[in-house]
Amino acid sequence: MKDYALIATSYNNEIRMYLSKTTNLVEEARTIHQTLPTASAAFGRFLTVSAMMGLMYKDGESLTLQIKGDGPINTMLVEANSKGEVRGEITNPNVYIRAKQEGKLDVGAAVGNGFLHVTKDLNMKQMFTSSTELVSGEIAEDFASFFVKSEQTPSAVSLGVLVDVDGSIRTSGGFIIQVMPGASDETITKLENTINYIGPVSRWFDEGKSLEDLLSALSNNTEKILDKKSLRYHCPCNKDKFAKSLAALDNETMNELISDDGIEIVCHFCNKKYLFSKEDLLKIKSEQK
Repeated sequence: MKDYALIATSYNNEIRMYLSKTTNLVEEARTIHQTLPTASAAFGRFLTVSAMMGLMYKDGESLTLQIKGDGPINTMLVEANSKGEVRGEITNPNVYIRAKQEGKLDVGAAVGNGFLHVTKDLNMKQMFTSSTELVSGEIAEDFASFFVKSEQTPSAVSLGVLVDVDGSIRTSGGFIIQVMPGASDETITKLENTINYIGPVSRWFDEGKSLEDLLSALSNNTEKILDKKSLRYHCPCNKDKFAKSLAALDNETMNELISDDGIEIVCHFCNKKYLFSKEDLLKIKSEQK
């Protein structure tokens, strides 16, 4: 089944919900970056919440999100857009830290202390960047804090990535639930109790339940689905884009590359390789003039 997200309101429009299932997306990212289990869980959570955040913006707008911590993962970066497309990179994919609780991965220890940075490209002259300190490194709590501090929107965030015994992604998904202005205390209390009752998202999906089932449970059957969006890991890189980057190099650097008989460029997001021969570089240099 393809990955997708649901956007809905519930509780008489007092609550807005974004729910997603991202198993294929996260598995593709794991395969590309060859992440070990704890890195897979951290990166998968980050990709999942970023994909849902991208859906909060208009066509043509995009986000660049970065988590930089002092844990062994170091830095993760994700780009997301309103079409449900994400791509990302992770500094150290070779992280496998077990939590004290059996069967759990210690994502917080893998990420460590640090900051979450979110840069919005809203097709204006300037981009806007907001930064908040990481709360736990567990990703979901860090984004819940970001929404309150930077967006002034009280939000509940739940993210789950279940890694199978062979290292592949068994299930992945999550939700962002936002409280709208004017929501009653009664609604908020009922929602909080429901979230606590439902438990981990990854377990919910592992039991074979659907995203629609999760939405109905979270909303106590008050949901109104506004949109359904496909989600995917997608890198739009190509040789022409890298050629433009090479064209921006200074003359001395370009001459060094030419003297080395060419260069191979590897995309950090998808690991595709692009070979620029000496002839390719000479052509790029001639077009610089």
